[in-house]
Amino acid sequence: MDGLGRRVLVAAFDGWNDAGEAASSAITALREGGTYETVFAVDPELYFDYQYTRPQIATEGDGSRTLKWPEAALLRPTRTTRGGTQLWLLTGVEPARAWQAFASEFIDIALREDVTGFLSMGSMMSDVPHTRPISVFAGSDNDALRTSLELERSTYEGPVGILSVLGHAADAAGIPSASLWASVPHYVAGHTPSPKATLALLDRLEDLTGATVPRGDLATEAAAWEASIDAAAADDEEMTEYIHQLERTRDTWDSPEASGDAIAQEFERYLRRGGDGPTKPGRDDPRR
Repeated sequence: MDGLGRRVLVAAFDGWNDAGEAASSAITALREGGTYETVFAVDPELYFDYQYTRPQIATEGDGSRTLKWPEAALLRPTRTTRGGTQLWLLTGVEPARAWQAFASEFIDIALREDVTGFLSMGSMMSDVPHTRPISVFAGSDNDALRTSLELERSTYEGPVGILSVLGHAADAAGIPSASLWASVPHYVAGHTPSPKATLALLDRLEDLTGATVPRGDLATEAAAWEASIDAAAADDEEMTEYIHQLERTRDTWDSPEASGDAIAQEFERYLRRGGDGPTKPGRDDPRR
């Protein structure tokens, strides 16, 4: 468990990186299961396009009306864990501009906090069945991390999101980085959030860091999520057959004869599509 050290910064963002709200919900579970304080938050005027990510107006408990602006912040755990791993959190909305400056601000704070490892979490729409365990791609460009944690190395080339920019900046600053990407069935867009994918991310996070990760009621919520999709598919013969096709494909991936690169290949197909799901069931977007 020493690959990422004992002070690990875990990052997830709303937006392109967050299919089914799986990654942002994982950060929420971590935050609600511990005690944190804000170390640093960016000036939203510098990084967000308010026509794309608009401020929200809300009513407070005392009846007052408040504007809430898009934000991104780094949180520090307030309780020390003797001999264990501590998780810092980096979360918010993916910025619209000045990504290099945005990343530099947070990596500078991470260095000041003596963070020893950086782990990003994302989720992607994929051709996978909801009835099987959620696949999680775990990768790194760091040779030592790949060896110590048995991670994959992506060969993808193309457009990326803010998580990749932050991971690259962390590595350049001497903080080893890795990433987790959960595969969310693309046909369940109407069943968001996806607690089964959130649970898979948290399970893998615990595996890689050795930290004790809270899960709350996610197991119960994941079972209810799966049951709701089962019920919806039961009235649609075409959808039922499509799910069976995905199950057969997944079972082939999971067979002893299958290549260990299957999940990595799915991850790269997703990125080549620019983060979009397939244009129709069973067919890759032609933009790949």
